[in-house]
Amino acid sequence: MKKILTLFILTATTVNFCWAQTFEVKVDSLLNQIFKDKNGPGGVFMVAKNGKPVYQKAFGNANIELGVKMAPQNVFQLGSMTKQFTAIAILMLVEQGKIDLQKSISAYIPDYPMGDKITVHHLLTHTSGIKDFTKMKSLNQVAQQNLSPKQMVDFFKNEPMDFNPGEKFEYNNSGYVILGYLIELVSGYTYENYINKNIFQRLGMKHSRYASDASIIKNRAYGYQQKAAGYVNKTAISFSIPFSSGALMSTIDDMLLWQNALNKDVLLKPETIKKAFTKYKLNSGETFSYGYGWHLKDIDGVATREHGGSIFGFKTMGVYIPDQDIYILGLSNCDCNSPTQVVKDIAGLALKTFNKK
Repeated sequence: MKKILTLFILTATTVNFCWAQTFEVKVDSLLNQIFKDKNGPGGVFMVAKNGKPVYQKAFGNANIELGVKMAPQNVFQLGSMTKQFTAIAILMLVEQGKIDLQKSISAYIPDYPMGDKITVHHLLTHTSGIKDFTKMKSLNQVAQQNLSPKQMVDFFKNEPMDFNPGEKFEYNNSGYVILGYLIELVSGYTYENYINKNIFQRLGMKHSRYASDASIIKNRAYGYQQKAAGYVNKTAISFSIPFSSGALMSTIDDMLLWQNALNKDVLLKPETIKKAFTKYKLNSGETFSYGYGWHLKDIDGVATREHGGSIFGFKTMGVYIPDQDIYILGLSNCDCNSPTQVVKDIAGLALKTFNKK
């Protein structure tokens, strides 16, 4: 009996090893098609199953000028993946009774135009109708200025509404800037300090932070853009501009800590966090595929929670498959190498592979 058990364990181990090798080769093949320039910028990618990495690799360079190769521990700007943290921070304040999702934003910002018609829920779901500041021609005039959250809100608040609140879904960075401002107003902390204290420190995300070009950040991946003449360093902006809509930095390991904490209801009660992953309806009754901080989509009929990010010099993408507890994340340090489609391709591959296993 003991020999049979030993043989069974050896066979299972061999099968798992072969499976892992096959999956790794297929993922490598997908990524090598994108990161062909070994002397150019690159990215890091991770696939996790049941909270643990089953694939983790780096490609290209973290710093082209110094010839520093990319490594899994490199720190990247997240861009709009920041919105996940902003949404969860809002829900934490909801649990504390400091924010009401259905309350109009005029309750917090009395002078906001049409603020009595726009709710916190509208901001979270991109259904507010507020003008997205990234589409404003005057943005270049302030892009390198250090604005306070109030000044940033004042920058776009008097722009004409694109549509009435709740009328349709239209991705909107302005709404998430207002959410960051609300966090500051009701918590008494800066957005940076609130996220750091209540999320990063609490979860042990030691390599995550609010972005800075001035601070010395160990293992920083430098951002690049590709022009006709070749690679250039990323365009500089003040991080007070993207603010709570896109100004956080992290690593693949820290992001796995984040995903695992969400799964285990570490930060919120189950009934509260469920609000982030619920599809909501427009005024017309039509359902749209966005919750609070995540796109709610599917791969071959299997539900996913997705979000990407784009900020000068960086592009990011994450896909989580709740039914299989599979998390796929890609972080790139050049806007020439978007990980969006390849992360979705890897997610599809992982889904098929784990279902067969």
